[in-house]
Amino acid sequence: MRVLFVCTGNTCRSVMAEYLARRIASERKLTVDIGSAGTAAWDGAPASDGALLVCLEHDVDLSPHRARLLTRELLERYELVLAMGPHHLERVEAIGGKGRTHLLTSYGSRGSTDRPIGDPFGGDLGLYRETFDELEREIKRAFDRLAAERAPGVS
Repeated sequence: MRVLFVCTGNTCRSVMAEYLARRIASERKLTVDIGSAGTAAWDGAPASDGALLVCLEHDVDLSPHRARLLTRELLERYELVLAMGPHHLERVEAIGGKGRTHLLTSYGSRGSTDRPIGDPFGGDLGLYRETFDELEREIKRAFDRLAAERAPGVS
């Protein structure tokens, strides 16, 4: 399974989600190829300072990350796209992701919620910490769903 996380700049939410999801997948022994991109990313930009610092507090190193702009070609490589907000969802669907794109919160909750993941960009470290915690919860729920749907006998 190939999963892409999408936000605006690919320097906060989606990169935090990407690297956190890699760790969670590894801990759960899930075979998932994970990436991230931004609908308005500046190609090559590093993760934001707040994202770097908060992730380091949790032993997640974002220093290798470089932002990527979401393109149709990039999107074609992924089977599941998890967007942070409704405008990201709309953009992904507009360039070819319809039918495999969901809000991260909606996917993990199986539609019982559709709230966006708030953007911490420009906020203090407390806001980045809240975003990290929310991403961790939602990614675990999303992986619970993925694991259940991939289990033998589940259709």
